[in-house]
Amino acid sequence: MLRREMLRQARHDRVRKRVSGTAERPRLCVSRTLCNVYVQVIDDTSGKTLLAASTRDKELKPTVKSGGNIDAAKAVGALVAKRAGEKGIKQVVFDRGGYLYHGRVKALADAAREGGLDF
Repeated sequence: MLRREMLRQARHDRVRKRVSGTAERPRLCVSRTLCNVYVQVIDDTSGKTLLAASTRDKELKPTVKSGGNIDAAKAVGALVAKRAGEKGIKQVVFDRGGYLYHGRVKALADAAREGGLDF
């Protein structure tokens, strides 16, 4: 299991060499565990997190039965798109965090696109 995490971290480091968020186009960073999905929108030039969403948010906790499935990831994607729209963020750079673009990560990205984010 430790080797798998090291390989994911190496993929993440490779992606982060090329992907960086700015004030005009911040970075949408995805992190996942077995039980939850977390998303942050980050401006790397100033080093600030502009907004965040997860399956542990008070808005989603009552509606999501399990935080570690595709339906929960879709809910988080829709929530981050709604919050970004409220802050006036339309375009982001997608950082999948070294995870494969499949399953929960893909579901979150599709839901965020449907919610109005452009990446």
